[in-house]
This record gives sequence, structure tokens and C-alpha cells, in this order.
Amino acid sequence: MLYTNNYNIPKIIIALDFYNKKEAMTLVDLLDPSVFYLKIGKEMFTILGFKFVKELHKLGFNVFLDLKFHDIPNTVFNATKAAADLGIWMLSVHASGGKNMLLSAKKALKSFKKPPLLIAVTMLTSLKEKDLKEIGIKISLKDYILILSKLSNDCGLDGIVCPGNQAKKIKSLYGDKYKIITPGIRLSSDSSFDQKHIITPKEAKEFQIDYIVIGRSITTSKNPIKKLNLIIESMR
Repeated sequence: MLYTNNYNIPKIIIALDFYNKKEAMTLVDLLDPSVFYLKIGKEMFTILGFKFVKELHKLGFNVFLDLKFHDIPNTVFNATKAAADLGIWMLSVHASGGKNMLLSAKKALKSFKKPPLLIAVTMLTSLKEKDLKEIGIKISLKDYILILSKLSNDCGLDGIVCPGNQAKKIKSLYGDKYKIITPGIRLSSDSSFDQKHIITPKEAKEFQIDYIVIGRSITTSKNPIKKLNLIIESMR
């Protein structure tokens, strides 16, 4: 691989968006755990469960468990604690769950010597401004993200998932310790799939994003390592 974590570019999280373990492991076996992070979402976790997380840990990978918890505070407290017991590196909750829910998630991690990074999802990248209006949210998409970013920071979370074009503003408000994770990363030649907020890897670097999440651009590629090298080179 061309890439090491010594480069001053966003770190790469590979989303394991597969429907079976065999396909997932075919990609995992190509990746260096000292360089790449892995994301397990609802699909793979529902299919393979916590045993798959532990298997990836044994291979040396840091795992982002992207389950986007969004429930009453007590339920999220218990779910967060159970997830942290797996030894994961990062965990997501929905910022729109509100202050009490976010505080409960943060509280659940107090007993851990090395808790996972707790990250709030501000909005799904499949949503557009008209989608917010349909559910009664009458402010702009930009303002909605800024409000939830502030709430998440106030509740002591470690960062947020947000569209790339909001990253610089959020960094200026909360500093480098507040991590920005951005999905929807595509080379200009890639399909956008169902993502509505697309940026290129080069833009991700310019926007000061800490971690970029790359899924189908890699998982659907006939040559994922070649594609990763193209992405990395575009950020250097």
C-alpha cells in the first residue's frame, strides 16, 4: 500500500457493507489493521453479531460500531455499555435523540478505563432539506447540523458524523479534539448511490475532516486496493 498513518491526510474507515461474512473477509484480508479502521453497521451486525466484532479485533483492527442508537435514555445507556464491553474503538448514537439520551450514553462509558469514542450522527447523508421539512423541521439543513453539533459537544461527546462541507465551521467552533467523521466520499468517477452529500477525498483533506468513511466505492470495486490507492493519492 502507498499509505501510512504518517501522512497528514484524513484517516480511512472502511465500511463493511456486505451481506455475508465471506465477502467481508475477502476485503478484510487485503487490509492492514495498522492503517485502516473498519466500520460495522446495522446490516453486518444483525447478520453476524458481536462474534464478528471480536474476530476483527483478533486480527488487530479497530472497529467503529455504527449502530446509531436512538431510543429512550435508559435503553441507550444499557446498549452503549453493552457495545463498549466489546472493546470497540468508536460508537455512534443519533444526536436527535436529545440531551438526556446523549448524556446517558456518555454516562454509560464512565466505568471504562479505555472507552470508545462516542460519536453523534447529526443527520443521515441520504437526507436533503426537503426531507427535514416533511418531518416538521423548518430550519435550514446547515443550521440543523450546527444545532446538533453544539448539543453533542455540550454533552461531552467526542465528535460527530456530518457532511463534509460543514466540517471547517464545526472545527472552528469546537477545536481539533472534536472529531469529524464524514461518509459519502467518492472519486469524481464514482456513482453517488443514495448519498446526497458527496465530497471527494481531496475536498475531505481541505475541509479538515479527521476520518472519512468509504463503503461502496471500495466494496463494489473489482480492485479495491487499486481504488484505495487512487483515493489516497488524491489526498496527498
